[in-house]
Amino acid sequence: MTTADIRKNLVKFQSILALLLMGIALSFLTDSFLTMENTWNVMRQISVNMVISVGMTLVILTGGIDLSVGSILAISGAVAASMLKFGTEFTDLDMHVGFTLLGAMVGGTLVGTFLGWFNGLTITRFKVPPFVATLAMLTIARGLTMLWTGGFPVTGLGDSMAFIGTGWFLGIPMPVWISLIVVVAAIILTKRTTLGRHIYAIGGNEQAARLSGINIKRIKMIVYSIAGGLAAIGGIIVTSRLDSAQPNAGAGFELDSIAAVVIGGTSLSGGKGTILGTVQGALIIGILNNGLVLLNVSPFWQQVIKGLVILLAVVMEKLNSKEN
Repeated sequence: MTTADIRKNLVKFQSILALLLMGIALSFLTDSFLTMENTWNVMRQISVNMVISVGMTLVILTGGIDLSVGSILAISGAVAASMLKFGTEFTDLDMHVGFTLLGAMVGGTLVGTFLGWFNGLTITRFKVPPFVATLAMLTIARGLTMLWTGGFPVTGLGDSMAFIGTGWFLGIPMPVWISLIVVVAAIILTKRTTLGRHIYAIGGNEQAARLSGINIKRIKMIVYSIAGGLAAIGGIIVTSRLDSAQPNAGAGFELDSIAAVVIGGTSLSGGKGTILGTVQGALIIGILNNGLVLLNVSPFWQQVIKGLVILLAVVMEKLNSKEN
């Protein structure tokens, strides 16, 4: 095996190597890391980021970006919580409609999907750059959350709602099951469907994809809708774990999801990356967060370290793309 082959393999498996090195280092630095309790704690913590990052991966594969997922998470969780607890009043008909847990979850997910669809519409119909369109949605959705909740959390959602975020099934936490289902579905979508092939084609060369007959606008609107729907699912998990819908929920989540995608090897220019790479990136971010907490590192330094890790990942991706 030549030096070039070794270097190529190192680049290919850099995320796995980073995970192993972090695990080994933390196991020596703190006795609390390699415990079953902490392992499940890490998995629960990264489950929300995993779900959101899958949607972010699809968006970035098309050459876009979505900065609104944290705010969409918040409004979707708030809508689901209020539907479950308060239902809906139709004053003109003197009628009150209550919602089951499933109905509230569907309602919250539809809200997130609609806002994602609106992102896609703004980007494709009005030619607004994804960065600007989703930055605007970040503010819009956060404002809608404040209006919906009045700035106060919606609490006391009941045991059935709490089970989604804190329950266990077959010895595995429910958030982990949800994230696993999302990941498997996304792998099938990207690897086995026409939609997946079109997503890669658009990110690789949008002009060539258009000339080959791919409906660019339709694909992008689907992708942003999926990203919004997955952000909503993340919002339901967060709401159930806290037993409340917080108006400021999801703040900064878009940064962690972008970090997971980039660290996992997905190119910010689109057309290159995998869902499994994003899973590895989310694990790295989760273990890094967990390790820094266990080592009692200041929250301010945690932000600095995470930023440096993201920057390093982007630099390495750019250097590898130039060499290839």
